[in-house]
Amino acid sequence: MTTSDKTENTGGNAMRRIATGLTLLLLCLFALPAWAGRFEEVARQWGRIETLADHEYANYTDITATYCSAQYVEALIQAEADKNLWTADETDQYRYQLLKTLNLQEQVAIHLAFDNRGSALRMAPFDKQVKLWIGKKSYEPVDYDRRFNFKLNGKFEGYVYFPRYDEKGNDLLAGIKTIRFDIDGGVIPARKSGGRISFLWDIDKDDPGALYTSKAMGRLEIDRLLKRIEKLSGERKDLQARLAEIEQEIREISARVEELQKQE
Repeated sequence: MTTSDKTENTGGNAMRRIATGLTLLLLCLFALPAWAGRFEEVARQWGRIETLADHEYANYTDITATYCSAQYVEALIQAEADKNLWTADETDQYRYQLLKTLNLQEQVAIHLAFDNRGSALRMAPFDKQVKLWIGKKSYEPVDYDRRFNFKLNGKFEGYVYFPRYDEKGNDLLAGIKTIRFDIDGGVIPARKSGGRISFLWDIDKDDPGALYTSKAMGRLEIDRLLKRIEKLSGERKDLQARLAEIEQEIREISARVEELQKQE
């Protein structure tokens, strides 16, 4: 091979590497907005915005409530995965950690975002200011971001959680088409008339899809079953201790009966 051939070959390889690099760069540039756009679309579908204004006292509050549907959570996971260029295993690990935090198997999660300008919000005790209506029954939070109890202004956000099952273990969302989340308007200065501020979702339009068939959900199911085994084991231990007490009492009573019979 002549020097000119080598130079041409080297130049060709360099051009191919540049072309390959540009192709990968373009794929990344186009892929990221695609997922970002998908997430924004899903966020709009499951997000509800209430804009409140009291012009007289210059109080303005925007409240965004987002029902953490399977569609929304999966779109969030995929957007994060695409943004961070995660592998499939890394994505599933993030899915597992997020689902474990939200605990959607046992709770109903709603994400709240406030943008408050004017008088500060004083919503404590927050769990008494909000309710979730499922069917004809209302439920108070089982947990929530404790920052909602503070005096707050500006932008802030957090989650509020409601029960997913009743005392007998029945799924509260089974057969339910619409749920309603209420905030007491009396704790929002921009809401002069007070009353309730309501957000509604048609949860029957949710599509669990890959979220509930993923490896992460399998791991969460294992976690749940292990906790159930631990709870049952504790109950068995208590029952065994009680049974031992009963058997001891029976032996003592039997011994006393025998003693009395001998005296006759």
